[in-house]
Amino acid sequence: MRLSSVFTIAATFLGAAVTCVVAAGFAVSAIEDGSRHAVRDRLDGEGMHWAEVHTDGLQVFLAGTAPTEAKRFKALSLAGTVVDAARVIDQMLVEDAADIAPPKFAIEILRNESGISLIGLVPAATDREQLLADIGSATNDAAVADLLDAADYPTPETWPDALLYAVRALGQLPRSKISVSAERVEITTMVDSVEAQRRIETDLARRAPENVRLALNISAPRPVITPFTLRFVIDEGGARFDACSADTEEARERILRAAGQAGMQARADCVVGMGVPSPHWAQAAELAIAAVAELGGGNVTFADADVALWAPHGTGQRVFDDVVGRLEADLPEVFSLSATLPPPPADAAPVVPEFIATLSPEGQVLLRGRVGSEQTRTTVASFAKARFASDAVHVTARVAEGLPGDWPMRVLLGVEALSYLSSGVVTVTPDRLSVEGNTGRERASSEIAQFLADKLGGAEQFAINVAYKEQLDPVASVPTPEECVARIAEVQSGRKINFEPGSATIDGQGAEIMDDIADILRECGEIRMEIGGHTDSQGREEMNAQLSLDRARTVLNELRLRRVLTSALEARGYGESQPIADNDTEEGRETNRRIEFRLIRPEPVAEKETGLESLEEQVEEGTEQSEDAQDQTTNEQN
Repeated sequence: MRLSSVFTIAATFLGAAVTCVVAAGFAVSAIEDGSRHAVRDRLDGEGMHWAEVHTDGLQVFLAGTAPTEAKRFKALSLAGTVVDAARVIDQMLVEDAADIAPPKFAIEILRNESGISLIGLVPAATDREQLLADIGSATNDAAVADLLDAADYPTPETWPDALLYAVRALGQLPRSKISVSAERVEITTMVDSVEAQRRIETDLARRAPENVRLALNISAPRPVITPFTLRFVIDEGGARFDACSADTEEARERILRAAGQAGMQARADCVVGMGVPSPHWAQAAELAIAAVAELGGGNVTFADADVALWAPHGTGQRVFDDVVGRLEADLPEVFSLSATLPPPPADAAPVVPEFIATLSPEGQVLLRGRVGSEQTRTTVASFAKARFASDAVHVTARVAEGLPGDWPMRVLLGVEALSYLSSGVVTVTPDRLSVEGNTGRERASSEIAQFLADKLGGAEQFAINVAYKEQLDPVASVPTPEECVARIAEVQSGRKINFEPGSATIDGQGAEIMDDIADILRECGEIRMEIGGHTDSQGREEMNAQLSLDRARTVLNELRLRRVLTSALEARGYGESQPIADNDTEEGRETNRRIEFRLIRPEPVAEKETGLESLEEQVEEGTEQSEDAQDQTTNEQN
């Protein structure tokens, strides 16, 4: 090979080598610059402008003086989120370290199937190797990731005890998070059963060190309860649960509270589980427990949505029907009630079935007793809501067997008869229907009798004891116009509608007076009435006239706001023209400043003479003229 070829090959390899070196230098420089700029931007974003960032190859150096130890630690942590934490070299100082309070030492210990992680800040005096050895011994040498940092500050007095307690607890808890500080240990974990939960809670609480607060959050999976069961009993031994289940903690508290109100003294165990047939389980349990208490004993059993109620021996039929009917009506959908009344003694009088409809003076209707079927109860409720206000009807009647075939018709007739009354009660039995109460209809008694005789027939027995009360009569009870004006005047005799000085605005005490006047006018109905405004003589006459009119209109508007019909009311202003007291005294001027209500009576109309009346007058005048002529003729002859 010629010498020139050798030199050419050597030169080529040398050039390649130089190129690689230069490229590597540029690559390293690019990595250094990228790392430095990324860390710098991250620290600046957190306001840590005091930190200095330098790079040397892959290493990142942090320098500068941190305001506090916590700030220094945070700068290290932030840099570790940008580049590998192993590449970060700490060269920072802490300003006035002697005067800065020690940092808050804390460790988060996380344990799961993958191993254990330690995160946080510990005193520099902590023996890290011994800590890891203790954890390994407690957890059968589970893998540990040590992500702890240390600070050279005095170790808090309770720190060793708290840390040792946490390590020992860790050995019992394969899935857990333990937060440790010098003053507090918080343990969050899940165990396999309620029994294990109670055992671990008791053990951990017993071994907790003094002067260290303990917070436990230990949960267990809820058991599946099949069937979802509850049984509440009141007998000679008192009130108790034979079984108790709830779907949530809140439901458990509601059920236990209801049992306490029913007389249970001891704290009962109520299992929180899964499998509840309805989200309204707690409501249904509360209602059933209250029913047992109202019966004075017995028991109720829930098996999913089936509810069985047993009344105590000696319970009256009417009480039983009322309680069971109310419970049937109030139980949420899905739940089905079966109620049993123990049979009376053999020598007891036979029980007569009843249906009772009651109307209170406030318009509330209660339907109780017995109906033959669920369809009958629905029909009776709908019929009652059509006769009375829909939201005023309350049905507690219970479905029962063994009723006469015409029972549904008799019950509907009873509700119809009740609609004739203002208040009262209708009682339906197999052989009798009785109506008692008060009414504002003068002929209500005869109307009810005619109605029942027509529907029941002459052979059926019914009794009517209905009293007419004039004050209930919507017509007879309406006061006369004169009575209305007198009542308004009486309201203003001790009080007065006052206005702010020189204004048409009613003062703060006038609202109550306006309420009372509005009540009277609503009761009186539409009566033509004048609202007259009057002032004293101070000020110009024209101004007083306008002010009095404005005040009268204000009163009219206030009545309108109170839903009074004002189409028959007129507002007029009289100013100072009609004084009723001396305007020279303050007392007299106060009296003259007033609002008066008075009736507007129709003007009398002069009667017009009719054609018949005119004809009668003409006949009378002709008769008188004839008599005068005859008298004159007689005189001349004489």
